[in-house]
Amino acid sequence: MCRRDGRDCDNGLEETFCSMRLKENIGDPSRADIFTPQAGRISTVNSFNLPILRHLRLSAERGVLYKNGIYTPHWNLNAHSVIYVLRGRARIQVVDHFGQSFFDGEVRQGQILTVPQNHAVVKQASSEGFEWVSFKTNDNAWISPLAGRTSVIRALPEAVLINAFQISRDQAQRLKYNR
Repeated sequence: MCRRDGRDCDNGLEETFCSMRLKENIGDPSRADIFTPQAGRISTVNSFNLPILRHLRLSAERGVLYKNGIYTPHWNLNAHSVIYVLRGRARIQVVDHFGQSFFDGEVRQGQILTVPQNHAVVKQASSEGFEWVSFKTNDNAWISPLAGRTSVIRALPEAVLINAFQISRDQAQRLKYNR
């Protein structure tokens, strides 16, 4: 609060905090960010749809994989991730940038797994399915898939893949365009 010309003035911060939303239901299947009828769904919440997370510097992801579903290999570009298993079981593999296994095992309900930034992760649900929530250490965590239409590999020119991995043009095309 300040006094100007005998009147009180505010900086607007108090009003912002009073009107700020403090909850978001990421468990609602109808608000899934990614949905595949065969595999499952993923919902995220970050500082864009829940502004209080900007001050906490956190974001979250809620995932549901159906029976034997796989969440394609992906990595967090700018955040560490803490995965808490809500229901079911899954095999999770985490590898570093050298391709060496950091974790390769099964997780069950109630267990927690920490995945460092820039480590690739793949999840495969068991026959009973798998549900989890991940808390990320950035209010707008970036996730990049390693396979598929929006992957890093798909974005690279074939010549770069050929030279980087010492593979043929045919192998580079298969790597780039196959799932």
